Amino acid sequence: MIRLSLARGLRAQLVAAFFLVSALSALVAAAVTFHQGRTAIVERAQADALQELRAHLTARTPDLPAEPAVADLRALALQLDRAMGTRGWRTALSYRGGPLVTAGAQTPPLPAPLRSRAATATTALAQRFHHVRSPWLAVALPVTAAARPDGPAPLVVFASFPLTSQQQDVDTLAAAARAAALPVAVASIAAALLAARRLLRPVRRLRAAAVQMAGGRLDTRVNVTGEDELADLGRTFNTMAATLQADADTLRAMEARARRFAADVSHELRTPLAAMSAVTEVLDADAAGGRLAPLTAEALHLVSDETRRLARLVEDLIEVSRFDAGAAVLHLDEIDLGELVTNTLALRHWQERVRTEIPAGLRARLDPRRVDVILANLVGNALRHGGAAASALIQAQADTDRLVVIVSDDGPGIPAGLLPHVFDRFTKGDAARARTEGSGLGLAIAAENARLHGGMLTAANSPRGGAVLTLTLPITPGSGGTRPPIGSDDRSDR
Repeated sequence: MIRLSLARGLRAQLVAAFFLVSALSALVAAAVTFHQGRTAIVERAQADALQELRAHLTARTPDLPAEPAVADLRALALQLDRAMGTRGWRTALSYRGGPLVTAGAQTPPLPAPLRSRAATATTALAQRFHHVRSPWLAVALPVTAAARPDGPAPLVVFASFPLTSQQQDVDTLAAAARAAALPVAVASIAAALLAARRLLRPVRRLRAAAVQMAGGRLDTRVNVTGEDELADLGRTFNTMAATLQADADTLRAMEARARRFAADVSHELRTPLAAMSAVTEVLDADAAGGRLAPLTAEALHLVSDETRRLARLVEDLIEVSRFDAGAAVLHLDEIDLGELVTNTLALRHWQERVRTEIPAGLRARLDPRRVDVILANLVGNALRHGGAAASALIQAQADTDRLVVIVSDDGPGIPAGLLPHVFDRFTKGDAARARTEGSGLGLAIAAENARLHGGMLTAANSPRGGAVLTLTLPITPGSGGTRPPIGSDDRSDR
């Protein structure tokens, strides 16, 4: 079956998408884990602090007077500071909304919102904040009176301590989350490459098959395995390829039959037309000598003209059939272009109507007969469509590897709608006229002869008026030989 290089564009997109999804998932998982871990660490520190503070207050508040003085409150604060020395916290007490009482001269850092809420609170409060660029935790614990347990708490104990150790734990957790996310992202690239390779393998095969079909190999098929969407696509492709191959075979067979029919008819017509031409030549001589009645002579001239026209058409069809069958060959010879043009014009008695501008000694290796056919069709086309007193000009020039011959006329030029089709078969300059002298095959044959040399024919209109037909030929074409049958892009005269 078919193999081709990786479909890099789609593969890169799949890998990038897979990597982004995996990396985003790893980052989200790491962020959620970090957030939950940090919350758990801080909440655990907060719960431990409140539990220890309650335990110390439970042990010491029974000794506190019913109406404690500032000294009593300061003594309690000192006891609490000493009891929680390992945490390094600082305590402050407020009795009945009074000022804060501490064990020393320095008031512990407390956020203002916590103090305002603690004045009316009946349960413990906590708030995290930053102090001197370090994380701290402050708690407020209302202490109710034993005589009025449901009333407002007369005493509020505040405590604040740094969360340095907890921050270290959080930093360690963040580093672990980052370290875990990186391998996951890297591993996702390997997984993406494997997935993309497996996914794109049938796509690459389809692309290779399409390229081969575009190159003419309509018998190309892909190997289909599986039952997924890509397998369905492969089966559809094979069905399409089989249909195209069958249609192409049918069209080729029909085209071959049509070409063979045209060639057979042309060859069959050649012999009777030769006999008819010989007879009409004899009768033309009798008509010219006055030995026939005027009406008979006029009818004879009409028959002679139509016979000659039909003979030319048959010869053109036979020449076209050679091109279609790939039987046209080159017989190359070293020729002088000026002499060839002179002979072409003299043979057809066009010397008086055609001017030439050809450098002396311009030589090339060409097929003289086929170049004569090209020039005769180009000049005949110019004289036929250039007007009543039409004339033509032949110019030639050459460089190191190519020969350019330009045939121009002084007529009205080629209609814009006809210009792209001027070399198509059976194209004529005036489609409104049912009968014209030309067969509509002259320029088509000229174009085929030019292509057989490895050259080309182009048509354009001159800015000064008139048509310009340009023949470009290589100075030294290949060894010659057959060419493939011409297709839909074949050309003909106007």
